[in-house]
Amino acid sequence: MTGIVGDGDPSLQERFFPTMTCFGCGPINPKGLRLASYPATDGTAATVATFVPWTEHDNGLGYLNGGIICTLLDCHSATPMILEADRLGLLTGEVPLPFVTAGLNVRYLRPSPLTEPVDLRASLVDASESAVTVEVELLWEGKTRAAATAVWRRWRPRA
Repeated sequence: MTGIVGDGDPSLQERFFPTMTCFGCGPINPKGLRLASYPATDGTAATVATFVPWTEHDNGLGYLNGGIICTLLDCHSATPMILEADRLGLLTGEVPLPFVTAGLNVRYLRPSPLTEPVDLRASLVDASESAVTVEVELLWEGKTRAAATAVWRRWRPRA
């Protein structure tokens, strides 16, 4: 995918949450997917990532497992939310994440390859201090393989 900053720059996950242990995007989870997302460089406010599946991610038919796809979509949808939370001044350190996934409507459109890198792209649709909505897609060879609408709600731990 063109437009990925990468090139030695820290990912958004490394920059904002370097000690996060999330299975999908936690930089320090040795058994996790370690998804690394970056701001797009194509003039849009989107975020992008490339993920290379492992053979363990097989759905039993030689394609990428739907649960792994869902995890990738969920975790990558967090990156526009993180950038918006930063813009709103909500990344205060008082809570690990200012928003948590409240809904993820996934649509599987075509099989995704197990042996080829896949691309992810996410864009902010709507945002307030109480909720953020993001559209995210997984692509291969320029075609959308899966897409989702993610809703993130403000999280305030109770004492």
